[in-house]
Amino acid sequence: MAKSQNFVFDGGAGTYFGTSILAVLITILTLGIAYPYALVLMQRWKAKHTYIKGFQLTFTGTGIGLFGQWIKWFLLTVITFGIYGFWVYPRLQQWITEHTDFAPKQRTAPQLD
Repeated sequence: MAKSQNFVFDGGAGTYFGTSILAVLITILTLGIAYPYALVLMQRWKAKHTYIKGFQLTFTGTGIGLFGQWIKWFLLTVITFGIYGFWVYPRLQQWITEHTDFAPKQRTAPQLD
């Protein structure tokens, strides 16, 4: 199957590993309270290494911007005995998508083989 010419991802294992370790430590050391910050860290890494038609993505969300939603979703999930949890994932994906944009300056996507 032919590779897409419109989408390029140039992330490597080294930077992914380091970013993931930091995100896991943030989450574990705060008992999950700072998970929004870890999620933002990972989304910024993913966007930084993703190009669409030569345009690099950027992630504009912040941990504090997600924190209020995260607390609300957590409380609603507890109150409804986990039922609201089915709505959390789509809401989280919506928030991530709404905070992903093209970088202000176009960079040429790297050519990967």
